[in-house]
Amino acid sequence: MEYLVLKIMILATIPFYSLAVEIPLVRQVALKYNVSCILVFGDSSVDSGNNNALHTTMKSNFLPYGKDFFHSRPTGRFSNGRLATDFVAEAVGYRKVIPPFLDPNLKPEDLEYGVSFASAATGFDDYTAEVSNVLSVSKQLEYFAHYKIHLRREVGEERAEFITRNALYIISMGTNDFLQNYFLEPTRPKQFSLEEFENFLLSRFAKDVKEMHRLGARRLIIVGVLPLGCIPLIKTIRGAEGCDKSLNSVAHAFNAKLLQQLNILKTKLGLRTALVDVYGMIQRAVTNPKQYGFVEGSKGCVGTGTIEYGDSCKGVNSCSDADKYVFWDAVHPTQKMYKLIAEEAIASFVTNFF
Repeated sequence: MEYLVLKIMILATIPFYSLAVEIPLVRQVALKYNVSCILVFGDSSVDSGNNNALHTTMKSNFLPYGKDFFHSRPTGRFSNGRLATDFVAEAVGYRKVIPPFLDPNLKPEDLEYGVSFASAATGFDDYTAEVSNVLSVSKQLEYFAHYKIHLRREVGEERAEFITRNALYIISMGTNDFLQNYFLEPTRPKQFSLEEFENFLLSRFAKDVKEMHRLGARRLIIVGVLPLGCIPLIKTIRGAEGCDKSLNSVAHAFNAKLLQQLNILKTKLGLRTALVDVYGMIQRAVTNPKQYGFVEGSKGCVGTGTIEYGDSCKGVNSCSDADKYVFWDAVHPTQKMYKLIAEEAIASFVTNFF
């Protein structure tokens, strides 16, 4: 009864379209259920700087990226500030940021508070990572195994096992599998129809989750694929004034299949799971920015807002107030949009896990 009241109180603080999370209450839930840390896998939506250590062009460790981060410091995050995972970590009571596992300045004592293994430009398909020379999910899981070794050395076997089994695992990827792989590179379309490719991605996802479970994962949040046709760069390439409906339908259909697969894995492996509807959130923010407190939903804050991302943002001016924009560059959301996504993830965490 005590927890039911707490849960209702938290949900009451999260009104539709204007998310606001009562942090002390969320931390009570996290403490009550021993949420030990946040462990993150995925692409640029959750890469806090791992690509800085790689020989790849897919980096953002330069201004104007990080313009609104602490001390206006570019970190390798593809946004003007923090990512959704950073806000989730802060909400449950740990650090204000999730450090990248490959950060040369990462200290052993930091490991128990969580890290990100994510790598910008990766996807469920290992070939997606190969195209940009970034970390595949297989490699991210290999680093996770290394993380566990370092963690055991730091805190001991029993504590390390407790941390990994009670961590909140977040997976966010899929966009690059379509935009940088299937719809751009010739290899996969020769091998798979679109539906077959989606099923292939789901099989890879299932394989990765099973390996994650073997390594200790029990609580899993999946961030769905965003509306591909609403990304400013894609609209520019396609010459679409509004969102490209055909690409949005691909993302929408894949998210439905992803949820199905997640439910199968939930039952089979005994996981606690939730799927964050980033598709719906971003589509609503783009089509009606004011409902989330934005002014501009059709283009990014950097440069023209229609084509610039990654390297092409170097030395380019940005808007004066990124909080008015859904997108930071022509592909990635602003810190404010990520905060809203984080609050949706936290709401899913509270309602679906306990």
